[in-house]
Amino acid sequence: MSKNTIKWTKRDKLKTKPDESTLPFGKIFTDYMMKMRYEAGSGWSDPEIVPYGPIELDPAAMVLHYGQTVFEGLKAYRNENGDVQLFRPEENMKRMNRSHRRMSIPEFDGETVLKALSQLIDIEKDWVPSVEGTSLYVRPFVISTQTHLAVHPSDSYEFYIILSPVGSYYPEGINPVKIQVEDEFTRAVKGGTGTAKTGGNYSAGYNAQEKASKSGHAQVLWLDAIEKQYIEEVGSMNVFFKINGEIVTPALSGSILEGVTRKSIIELLHSWEIPVMERKISIQELIQAQKNGTLEEAFGAGTAAVVSPIGSFTYKGVAYKVQDGETGSLTKKLYDTVTGIQTGKLDDPFGWTKVIHV
Repeated sequence: MSKNTIKWTKRDKLKTKPDESTLPFGKIFTDYMMKMRYEAGSGWSDPEIVPYGPIELDPAAMVLHYGQTVFEGLKAYRNENGDVQLFRPEENMKRMNRSHRRMSIPEFDGETVLKALSQLIDIEKDWVPSVEGTSLYVRPFVISTQTHLAVHPSDSYEFYIILSPVGSYYPEGINPVKIQVEDEFTRAVKGGTGTAKTGGNYSAGYNAQEKASKSGHAQVLWLDAIEKQYIEEVGSMNVFFKINGEIVTPALSGSILEGVTRKSIIELLHSWEIPVMERKISIQELIQAQKNGTLEEAFGAGTAAVVSPIGSFTYKGVAYKVQDGETGSLTKKLYDTVTGIQTGKLDDPFGWTKVIHV
């Protein structure tokens, strides 16, 4: 693709690239970002690529007062041919528009944004790391910018895409983590915004995460808001359990995010002819399965960590180990397969990857 397809404002001096072997998660950002504006009456304007830098907002910008904002997360990988590829980016565009609908933000054309993203990554290709376990994290987000203190949807928005070369999300990597079942705070409720990727959903979980961290747990296992019995998500990831040979994951009930990695894992398991059930699962059922030895594996699934094995869960002060606290064979196979497809090490029979030739 020609670099002249979308307007590109170059910066005077490029940043120094980081050491790929010691990349943190989400702390380093590339030279450029994508920007697109929306105004009522004229819609979304053409995207442009500009130097990465601060965003100037009026103090009365509505996002600062009412949190009307949406974001996404996906990754770009360096494959063995030296090209860069994205993993199911069209699914992220679809989900972002679903979040827009829930948050009363005007929808956008996914193809236009993917075209802009492809050009942005083409420009920033030298930022895509090649060390195993690394990637270029892609963060699209939208903020409401109208200067108004009335409580109603904004008339103007700004859409950005920023890029960050990253290492593993969890220091533990693919090693099992300890999680704490949260029975006080609530993540989301049916009819609320739990199905949307909007900022307030995540900051509302900080109290529980802080409590879990202080007790030596890496993440929170969220229960439903009404009965505090049914499992929903683990941290900001979807969650899966292997119970007596069958894979179980909480059904999309109106408060659970429809994860792209979740969708991919379900499709992958179906292709392997492994039974998958999307249904309600209570914490009591999980404890009973642990006690009678039928809880074989447990793991979280999301863009940031891909697959994160769960070694134990703590509920009301009692710790329950998942088998021997080791990474299960199916969990490892899923991780290796998904990351293999993402990085081009394995064939992609599903057509999930989009290659950007650089």
